[in-house]
Amino acid sequence: MLTFEKTTKLMDMKFCQSCGMPLTEEIKGTNADGSKNEDYCIYCYKDGAFTRDCTMEEMIDFCAQFVDEVNKNMPRPMTQEEYKQMMRQYFPMLKRWKSSQ
Repeated sequence: MLTFEKTTKLMDMKFCQSCGMPLTEEIKGTNADGSKNEDYCIYCYKDGAFTRDCTMEEMIDFCAQFVDEVNKNMPRPMTQEEYKQMMRQYFPMLKRWKSSQ
């Protein structure tokens, strides 16, 4: 059950605007000048460019392989297909994919 504290914490969290992964200071991607990028993680963005040239659906397929890691923080485990469905709803709201929809 979501409590006020958990909801507030989620609202304060930043997420990679390409893969949806929680974005912490340690895993922020880098801009061309070497500075930290505030929107993307190191797995999606490095040296001012995306690390993968892919469609949103290809990114969803790639991320789906990590469902077991995601399930560690879920009250009820998801199947890979459930996770893909969730990402198909969430990803169009992310900065990288907004313009491609």
